[in-house]
Amino acid sequence: MAATPSLQIREGIDVVANGRRGVVTRLVNLDTVLVRDAETGETRKFRVAELRTSAPTPGHTDLERIPDHDWQIANQRLEVILPLLGKTDRNRAEVEERAASFNLHVNTVYKWISAYQETGLLTSLMPKTRSDKGAQRLDLLVEDVIKAVIKEFFLTPQRMPISKVCAEVRSRCLRSNVTPPHPNTVRNRITSISQSLQLTKRASRRAAEQKFSPIEGSFPGADWPLAVVQIDHTKIDLILVDDVHRRPIGRPWLTLAIDVFSRMVTGFYVSFDPPGALSVGLCIAHSALAKEPWLLRTEVDGEWPVWGLPRTFHVDNAREFRGQMLDRACQQYGINIEWRPVARPHFGSHIERLLGTLAREIHTLPGTTFSNPVERGDYPSEQRAVMTLRELETWLTTFIVQVYHRRVHSVLGVSPSERFQQGILGTATRPGTGLPARVADEQRLRLDFLPYKERTIQNYGVVIDEIHYYHDVLRAWINAPDPAHPRHKRKFLFRFDPRDLSVIWFWDPVLNAHFPIPYRDTSHPPVSIWELREMSRAVESSKQPMDERALFEAYDRMRTIEQEAASSTKAVRRAAQRRRFSAPDLPRSLPLPATTEAGAPGKPPAPFDELDDLSSRTPEDHEDDE
Repeated sequence: MAATPSLQIREGIDVVANGRRGVVTRLVNLDTVLVRDAETGETRKFRVAELRTSAPTPGHTDLERIPDHDWQIANQRLEVILPLLGKTDRNRAEVEERAASFNLHVNTVYKWISAYQETGLLTSLMPKTRSDKGAQRLDLLVEDVIKAVIKEFFLTPQRMPISKVCAEVRSRCLRSNVTPPHPNTVRNRITSISQSLQLTKRASRRAAEQKFSPIEGSFPGADWPLAVVQIDHTKIDLILVDDVHRRPIGRPWLTLAIDVFSRMVTGFYVSFDPPGALSVGLCIAHSALAKEPWLLRTEVDGEWPVWGLPRTFHVDNAREFRGQMLDRACQQYGINIEWRPVARPHFGSHIERLLGTLAREIHTLPGTTFSNPVERGDYPSEQRAVMTLRELETWLTTFIVQVYHRRVHSVLGVSPSERFQQGILGTATRPGTGLPARVADEQRLRLDFLPYKERTIQNYGVVIDEIHYYHDVLRAWINAPDPAHPRHKRKFLFRFDPRDLSVIWFWDPVLNAHFPIPYRDTSHPPVSIWELREMSRAVESSKQPMDERALFEAYDRMRTIEQEAASSTKAVRRAAQRRRFSAPDLPRSLPLPATTEAGAPGKPPAPFDELDDLSSRTPEDHEDDE
């Protein structure tokens, strides 16, 4: 299966800039390079965001439609080539040795290396034909034997030598009538197990911690930019208002990601749902993608030159953060998820310090709940609440880009931005890692981290949560039978963005492509999943039958409330005025992090500035708000 190539920006790489082919000759800074035109020889400056890969973008299979068997094979092939991928001085002897360890032809290993390096995607290693299916099943059986023996013989306090492990693997394979693997294969599996885990299982956890735990103030493996990115969640100490009639709707959750090496914020996601696999996935997507569209949407001046897929994401170990959708998406892009050890708070100390800093700044905003009831005192948080979710996004982006990234970090001795640039471009004493690869197909990455639902396709299209969707691309699949169970209708996969339900994404199993499917009634306004829930509650309270018409009639009534309130409430009039000067809605084809309002909101107060609109309010203004 072909896969979309990534764009690795480095000197000598072929790119397309302004529609013309060229070669990158020098990295000027984090977001600017010099490109020499392939035809004219002229050298010009280009922003990294203007560059494109010269490779084609083929079709793909939705990750949730890949058989488990094929997915296992791709992972096994990646395990074979993984030690060879990062070696710039790799030679044929090393490849031959690796191939022999797994009973493979050297050309096969070279083919896998080439396929994976071209795309960076796990699906590039999936089997393309069915002709080797029997051999693949055999490989899986041998792998199961090796894993079982290592677990039962090697990773135990009895500390069996490797020779005994190899002998037991051979014995079990012979009893199962399969060819035993070469002893080097077993040894390679054992050496791939981390020394820390080996010592934990063969000695004790305490012994492993004493030998491998980092000294205070450091983090294991965070030796360069994007080596380790920590993700954490917090409920923000701020009451938000809805954008319909500016009434308090509660405190949102923030999911935040930082690069441990530099303390740069790599991405975030805000919603009213408790954190889980969805919030982690959308935060990862925001973290990996270029930030220029996000800065444009939030109208924040500044630079946020962080993009690319880190080696490891470090995430809370709670059960709700795990799921097949997140696991597969991370495996597809070569992302290693490390779950934070239970009851080991120091593993998340870097990001928790940032969340504490952020909380102190939020406590200066109108509508804050402070940290506890004692600190809050008699402050009327709900009455003072003025900010919508989208406005909070803009406030957070402003704080991150214009304040936090530029401020000297007490531990680093430099700002996060400067530290990140040192790691990427290098210093006089330490070479840089170079710019991280940019995701070539950003829309595909967004879709891979979105949730999905399965539905049959009827004459009228598709119905999800009482809302009808239709496009002519669905016509060929109306009432299609299930290939495995012809008496039943076939279910198809539809991905959706909780922040904008006006479009869902249909995966065509024949064309291997996603297609946007709009509302059947395109006169309906775009709504978020949170607005849809509010609409559903309004319909239930009115005792009407729950259907699409009732839902959007409830939405219209909610808008009418705002218009009527505007004639008597100064605060709502000011909100309406701000809304007229707001940014446009997100493009339907490019889902971006957290948006819950259908209409465009007003600009939020800028961080750390005087809130002129609030500080200049008179007692009469407060009376109008009541």
